Amino acid sequence: MKPILLDFPEQICTERLRIRMPLPGDGKLVYAATQASINELKPWMPWAHKNQTEEDVEVNIRDAHAKFLTREDLRLHIFDKETGEFIGSSGLHRINWTVPKFEIGYWIDTRYSRRGYITEAVQGITEFAFTKLKAKRIEIRCDTKNTKSRAIPEKLGFTLEGILKNDALSGDGKELRDTCVFSKIR
Repeated sequence: MKPILLDFPEQICTERLRIRMPLPGDGKLVYAATQASINELKPWMPWAHKNQTEEDVEVNIRDAHAKFLTREDLRLHIFDKETGEFIGSSGLHRINWTVPKFEIGYWIDTRYSRRGYITEAVQGITEFAFTKLKAKRIEIRCDTKNTKSRAIPEKLGFTLEGILKNDALSGDGKELRDTCVFSKIR
């Protein structure tokens, strides 16, 4: 079956979170979260070094929405189930539907960090990928120096398969960095 024809839920819920595909109009929420978190995002995220307007972010959200519908990339937005507040972004990226395998990425609005939200979201997304998408492999890749990001797969029982030396540039593009490759398989 062609991936574009795959039918699966556009949102999942965990104990505290509602995790859904990006929708037109989300740009304002995402822009505010990135602006509030920009200093914490810059060391790890190359996109955090770009001067983006709220309109630029909205364009990006609409592109992500279209890619979700065509199953090219499954970005997901994370909301507090009780308050409706936008908490962060995650998703299933670098998709290979023939295996199928996915890579989970994530970032959080720092105003919500240290509450276990990303760990809960990644756990929910992992289960969604295994049960609804029939994943055989899920990866999480992160900079070896990003201890907060590394803690997520470690807490969730992902296996550290290796460290890729000189694999990527730092968020500012000035330094070579090593990348941890974590996985879960079924």
